[in-house]
Amino acid sequence: MSLNEKKSMWSFKLSTAALVLIPAAVGINYIGKTFAGVLKLPLWLDSIGTILASMLAGPVVGALVGLINNIIHGLTQSPISFVYAITQVGIGVVAGVLAKKGYIKNLKTSIIAGLLIGLVAVVISTPLNIIFWGGQTGNIWGDAAFAAMQAKGQGVWLSSLVDEVVVDIPDKIVTVIVCFLIYKGLPQKLTLMYDDQDIQSF
Repeated sequence: MSLNEKKSMWSFKLSTAALVLIPAAVGINYIGKTFAGVLKLPLWLDSIGTILASMLAGPVVGALVGLINNIIHGLTQSPISFVYAITQVGIGVVAGVLAKKGYIKNLKTSIIAGLLIGLVAVVISTPLNIIFWGGQTGNIWGDAAFAAMQAKGQGVWLSSLVDEVVVDIPDKIVTVIVCFLIYKGLPQKLTLMYDDQDIQSF
């Protein structure tokens, strides 16, 4: 990778295409989370927009989408979402780096990328869950695992970790696969527009 490519990945010079992408991706996140909540799914589905934006425009745009998403959700739904903006930023950065380095190129690598992104989310979110939720995630499926671990006499940290893993790992694997399929279905002119943005940033 050349020096210019490294710089372009982290450029804060956002093109018109990136500026249009951000609100669209935030909307996708918002709809996904609401959909999962209403149906009480064992997934979050709140990172589809973040990861797709990361794949298209890089880690900076992905991180911005995640940050803005949680700020809006915090203002309209639950103030605790402000705290988890950290997790969304982490997801956007890791997804963007993996995508720009070519690690999300087929279903197999999408699964691996989803696992890695999920682990990042687990590492960031578990301490937050303990501080703000007593170790639970607020997802009924994950919290059932938390309760089962607690019933067996396990500590809060391990119980919370399992709670987060049960939800976040499958969620991120499914999310990355969905984003990969969407990305592959996009017109080449659209994806090349973001590639050109990287080349022209510096």
